[in-house]
Amino acid sequence: MKKKLEGINVLYPTPHGAGRSDGGRQTQLYHHRPHRNCQPRQALSDFAKHGKSSLHQSGHQGKQSFQRQHPSENLVVETDYAGLVSGKKTDKSDLFEIFYGELENAPMIKECPLNMECRLYDTYDTPTHDLFIGEIVETYADESVLTEGKVDLAKLKPLLFDMNSVKYWSVGEVVAGCWNVGKQLKQ
Repeated sequence: MKKKLEGINVLYPTPHGAGRSDGGRQTQLYHHRPHRNCQPRQALSDFAKHGKSSLHQSGHQGKQSFQRQHPSENLVVETDYAGLVSGKKTDKSDLFEIFYGELENAPMIKECPLNMECRLYDTYDTPTHDLFIGEIVETYADESVLTEGKVDLAKLKPLLFDMNSVKYWSVGEVVAGCWNVGKQLKQ
């Protein structure tokens, strides 16, 4: 069962998936470089690097929304496949079960334990791709990946993509507390 967490940014693990509805067909695409912007505004950016005519790119602009899916390591085969094949040539609508949230036009993957839906805020046109800026409207997490109402990465077991080794990884043990461990170097 998905639990609403409000529009919080739980972004860092990659890859993330994005999808759109194309005349009843769901298309899923996996990226490996999500970006976090504007902490107070809770915004995300996304990009369509697959050309100006890709299903992914047209879905952002046509629906004025996009979403993030964060697969766990148990979805590595499906995640890799979704990134390997084009939605223009391959119907990927049976690959995952889809659900809709607050925006009602941003298809999200039920099997992914963490999903974020975003309202399109702005689009930046570059020579090679479009960059989409969006406001996080709602974050959904399976209750099984929460500890005290917050996403627990040890339970999430996020799938991580390493461009250098071209391999998928998962997380290990906690190393240190953020914005804390470095205080020992302050004088």
